[in-house]
Amino acid sequence: MENQPNEKIRVRLESFNHELLTLSCRKIMDTIQLNPLNSVGLIPLPTNKRIYCVLRSPHVDKDSREHFEVRVHRRILDIFYDPNIDIIDLLSEPDLPSGVLYKICVG
Repeated sequence: MENQPNEKIRVRLESFNHELLTLSCRKIMDTIQLNPLNSVGLIPLPTNKRIYCVLRSPHVDKDSREHFEVRVHRRILDIFYDPNIDIIDLLSEPDLPSGVLYKICVG
């Protein structure tokens, strides 16, 4: 019978570019999978859309407007590990591309 890992770390990743986010998740998962006692769960979160409406001209033609949209893509990685392994050093190893924000929550 295998030992079940009993510690959990949650890594939250956010980015405007979904391709960079997927690449970063894959890079972290590849780094974690090198240790046989780890298990990783990927949870995609809903995309947060923010839409801005802007007047095209400041003085005339108030009916002419432009819409701009900002999308924030989010993922959560749940990592279950053995407490004997130094998981924080493993998570600091992968060099993630710029444009990806990640937070590590222990608990």
